[in-house]
Amino acid sequence: MLECLGNEPTHFILIFDNGYFSEFGTFSITDWIGHTPKPLLAKNFGLPDSAFDGFPKEEVYFARGAVPPERMPENLQGPSVSPPETHKFRMLAGAPHAVFKGGREWRIDSTRFPISTTVTGVILDLEPGALRELHWHPNADEWQYVIEGDLSVTMFGSHGRFRTEQLNAGDVGYIPQGYGHSIENVGSKPSRMLIGFNTGIYQAIDLSAWIASNPVDVLATNFGKPPSLFEKFPRKDVFISPNQ
Repeated sequence: MLECLGNEPTHFILIFDNGYFSEFGTFSITDWIGHTPKPLLAKNFGLPDSAFDGFPKEEVYFARGAVPPERMPENLQGPSVSPPETHKFRMLAGAPHAVFKGGREWRIDSTRFPISTTVTGVILDLEPGALRELHWHPNADEWQYVIEGDLSVTMFGSHGRFRTEQLNAGDVGYIPQGYGHSIENVGSKPSRMLIGFNTGIYQAIDLSAWIASNPVDVLATNFGKPPSLFEKFPRKDVFISPNQ
């Protein structure tokens, strides 16, 4: 369950590692009990039929109750036992994974959050005009959620498939596994994007690093340009390029 503990509305972003997820397949305890005959429930719990008078007949999707106490009361079984691995990671509480002139990145996968074996999370901040360079992920699809800012996202697939979309706060983007793409802040204010991957191990190949890893003569032959041009290219991973 997800429950707001304060007196202000809460905004949740949910990311699933499987695209077949559907609310129509979600198991709801209220829906189950609401469709079970009272005599069967009474026999199951050892209570009179009347104990289940007034129970909801269908799924309760949103329920409103009193704000819970600061210390949650114990459940019917007594003190709860915490699992061996934590289910919570304060992503922005620590230093960014990497900082660049044009932005910063927080990255959490199973190497830092062991229980997250099928999901990786990234927070990407870009300054106005900054670019998360052209890159691709060989092992996962990518979901993007714009928290704030105005972003231009490009995507490239084989056989000349190329698309550009502008995403604003509240918009969602999707990049299939292996597709080249970039993210650029085209607004006048800093941007922030939440990115999720359906893998527990983050992998990415940045175009600048790929170019730099090839012999200059091979690049010259492939592009039909003089080797001197490629001598000017970056010799290491750019990752985030600041506003020029």
